[in-house]
Amino acid sequence: MAQETNHSQVPMLCSTGCGFYGNPRTNGMCSVCYKEHLQRQNSSNGRISPPATSVSSLSESLPVQCTDGSVPEAQSTLDSTSSSMQPSPVSNQSLLSESVASSQLDSTSVDKAVPETEDLQASVSDTAQQPSEEQSKSLEKPKQKKNRCFMCRKKVGLTGFECRCGNVYCGVHRYSDVHNCSYNYKADAAEKIRKENPVVVGEKIQKI
Repeated sequence: MAQETNHSQVPMLCSTGCGFYGNPRTNGMCSVCYKEHLQRQNSSNGRISPPATSVSSLSESLPVQCTDGSVPEAQSTLDSTSSSMQPSPVSNQSLLSESVASSQLDSTSVDKAVPETEDLQASVSDTAQQPSEEQSKSLEKPKQKKNRCFMCRKKVGLTGFECRCGNVYCGVHRYSDVHNCSYNYKADAAEKIRKENPVVVGEKIQKI
């Protein structure tokens, strides 16, 4: 009998191989491994078959919560839409001020447009007159260049001599004594001498 008790009291290691001593009451596992084993069983059972009471309670509570939460949300949306539809006095005043300012701008633009149109009409009339004057000038016959001698009516071309009296003469009649020139050479010479030689006279009164 003593030998049997000794054999039964020999400690045994944990069946999971953690290194601690196991107990036959805990299926040959130590206390730590046995607790972990029980937690795994409980978690696996809870995932596979959840209680029906919890499912029913959740299904009953969820619609009530949704309906309760949707009512204040709907009311808040209605309040926001009604407040947005009501015109504010500030916006009405701003619209009135903008309309008054736009009317003033329109009146000023009309006043400015009237003188601009008048200026445009005046400019158009001026431009219309200018072509008419140009046409009248073009219609006039251009003055023929004098290419004949005033005395003998001989063609001189580019070899003619223009006198100070304004006429063109040939090489024979170019001198003033030949064609009785009407230009006063003496008066012209006296005027040049008077300009080129001013009178130099001392002051009669001596300044003190």
